[in-house]
Amino acid sequence: MKAVLVPVYIKSADDPDFVRQTNELKKLLAEEAEILEPVELGKQVPEIADGVLFPQLLGEAFRRLQDFQALPQPLLIITSEFGTVSMWDWEINSYLTAKGVSLIAPNTLEKARIACRALALKRQLKTARFLVYQDNPASEGGHQDAIFKRFYWWEPECVEAIESRYGLKVVKKSFKDLAERARAIPDAAAEEVWARKQAVTPIAGLSSRAVLSAVKLYMQIKQDLDSDPGIIAAGMNCLNESRFCETTPCLAWNFLYNDQRMVWGCEGDLVTMLTEVLIDKTIGVPFMMTNLYPFLMGQAALKHERIPSFPDVEGDPKDHVLMAHCGYFGVVPQSFATQWTLRKKVLAIVDENAHAIDARLQEGPVTLVKLMPPFDRWSILEGEMPKYAQFANSDCLNGAVVRVPNGPKMIDHVVSHHYIVTTGHNLNALEIVSKVFGLDTLTL
Repeated sequence: MKAVLVPVYIKSADDPDFVRQTNELKKLLAEEAEILEPVELGKQVPEIADGVLFPQLLGEAFRRLQDFQALPQPLLIITSEFGTVSMWDWEINSYLTAKGVSLIAPNTLEKARIACRALALKRQLKTARFLVYQDNPASEGGHQDAIFKRFYWWEPECVEAIESRYGLKVVKKSFKDLAERARAIPDAAAEEVWARKQAVTPIAGLSSRAVLSAVKLYMQIKQDLDSDPGIIAAGMNCLNESRFCETTPCLAWNFLYNDQRMVWGCEGDLVTMLTEVLIDKTIGVPFMMTNLYPFLMGQAALKHERIPSFPDVEGDPKDHVLMAHCGYFGVVPQSFATQWTLRKKVLAIVDENAHAIDARLQEGPVTLVKLMPPFDRWSILEGEMPKYAQFANSDCLNGAVVRVPNGPKMIDHVVSHHYIVTTGHNLNALEIVSKVFGLDTLTL
């Protein structure tokens, strides 16, 4: 989906500089934007436009403030032939910003493209759907109910807040029914699918039955998704209600993302799913969700992961976080991973036939991200991932170690045990997404 942009002119639509720059942007942004016929500043902008584009700014802008304020914002200022803002427009931009006009003035072509992708996503979300498989989350009889009952994503208020702000709809289906339909798939059908996937899917220690169960769950989820093209993210209550299913969805999420870029949500976490969509469809860097275990949490974290101590680190231990989910780092698609193997399950609360992904993202700079209620803001933290740590006979057989700038500040303001890890330092790029969606940023 492309952003629909309307170029606005100040002097004349026939001005040679305006025409030249508009035509250049049509080429530079061909994959991300459809650029409409130009409109004069002060005139009505077409309703079909996702955003307003200024290919040219003039000194008259200082005397046309009300006309700028009346435009749908943020305004996209791309006034150089390189797909960036021109340096000579910094003063105009500074003036407009001081007067309350929201601008995106990218200093790289990629940031201009991110802005376009964000504008297109904003429109797409208004008709998109999230699919969640669950029955009675955190009800009596589930696994670790005392923990899962504390999670906001199960609350009707959470669903209402997401739907009202972003326009998307949350579709809920029975996890129990999904598991039954998956089990009913003939082995022969699953074997045929696995025969196509096996050569590029490393496995270790899994029985044939475990592999076929995982493939059947993938096949059934894919069938549901194919019947509704409007679904752009899916998840399920795979831990708390794992009694319904003989396997876990980790392999399915890997296949579905690699096959059709379907965003997934572990444990049916809607807030995670929305955060991941905002990342995946805009800045497009590798991402995944995991649990945070700050060293400062001490025994509370160690007990949950069944490890004797935190790993040795260079620097101050209080500025470090161990990250692990379902026995390893978490669900990492093969297309993002530097190492990837499908292994036997680790957690006691899932079926003995289940599986988990043992994978790694690239070590180095990372950014942690998570939306926070009422979903008009998000928490963003840049850090470094220096290494991975392994603990035998634990719930952290291979977790990641992340160094943060200020551990005490982080732990005082952290918003969830679930965070999205992205490779690279992405705060600056995500601030462009923030402007498009009107999000405030909490930096830890």
